[in-house]
Amino acid sequence: MDLFAKCAQGHSLANKAREMNVYPYFHALESRQDVQVVMEGKRRIMLGSNNYLGLTTDPDVIQAGVDALRRYGSGCSGSRFLNGTLLLHQQLERELADFLGKEDVVTFSTGFQSNLGIISALVGRNDYVICDRENHASIYDACRLSYGTMLRFRHADMQDLERQLQKVPQTAGILIVTDGVFSMGGDIADLPEITRLAKQYGARVMVDDAHGLGVLGKGGRGTASHFGLEKEVDIYMGTFSKSLASLGGYMAANANVCDYVRHTSRPFIFSASITPSSCATALAALHKLQAHPELVDNLHKISAYFRQKLLNYGIKIRISETPIVPIYTYETMETLSVTKQLYDEGVYVNSSLPPATPEHECLLRTSLMATHTEPLIDEASEIIYRVLKANKLCE
Repeated sequence: MDLFAKCAQGHSLANKAREMNVYPYFHALESRQDVQVVMEGKRRIMLGSNNYLGLTTDPDVIQAGVDALRRYGSGCSGSRFLNGTLLLHQQLERELADFLGKEDVVTFSTGFQSNLGIISALVGRNDYVICDRENHASIYDACRLSYGTMLRFRHADMQDLERQLQKVPQTAGILIVTDGVFSMGGDIADLPEITRLAKQYGARVMVDDAHGLGVLGKGGRGTASHFGLEKEVDIYMGTFSKSLASLGGYMAANANVCDYVRHTSRPFIFSASITPSSCATALAALHKLQAHPELVDNLHKISAYFRQKLLNYGIKIRISETPIVPIYTYETMETLSVTKQLYDEGVYVNSSLPPATPEHECLLRTSLMATHTEPLIDEASEIIYRVLKANKLCE
């Protein structure tokens, strides 16, 4: 059989969505990533971005990127391991470690690559990695890249986590990995119980805080800070592409763990380092977060305002404490149709479909920025209500 036969057949759902003119992907931006954007020639209210603090348009953040581009050039043309380390990389790692209260930080070229690099380096042939079933895809790929054994527990089910821990031989190393904030549902991991079980069974804990940094905790320090469990969580992983308005990822941990990863992680050793401009903008965004912790408060206030507006309209949502506000639309094609109607009416949202959600529990995944205003949320909420009501998805 020809390897490319499946390519000619295409992806069945994508083809069906195209035929029905409800294909939701690859819409092109013609403006900055902001609360309002121009996308394919029309103004849209942006409710589908992970730009939680709204810093992609901050003048100081942009200027830092411009200055770094002029000083260091467009790229490093090599890995951190060899010729690709800048003083800027080291400054970012040092300041981020201080901010998070960890001994050291390792930066990676992307968030996805961070998980690949951390887990594949630490989980060896005789080790076990135990994952929440709703963890990010990069965690699953990282487990496949490692030589360890992966076990999964039902989402947020601490009894099932303990059952998986009981399966592990006493001689094996164990890493429990969980998202801090789950990217589709917006719910927060039960870190108090996870860390308690980890201590009981001699496991280490790693939190993917891609959607937690800048969102939860003291001054936006993340999920562990939210629960006061900074010392109990061994590894923080995060990204610069969300709250820190740039590109790249990181690992924060004890110095000896970071040093081990720097010297054994193939995704780290054999990848080019973060570009100077990306590094500088992440650092400037971190400075902005440190100087303006009220950004986190603003984010929570506008998120609560949006949730209440939707509830007042009789719209069924998943309740959470985060800026991720999922709206139930249930069926796949209905969800795609509603997403297209909202897009045409001037509101951009993301479709959350199986396997990201269970069958018959599809969602519109909306997300807020600290820079959204109440009038803008009023406008978007009214459009969402009007479209959902026309589709008999609310009262």
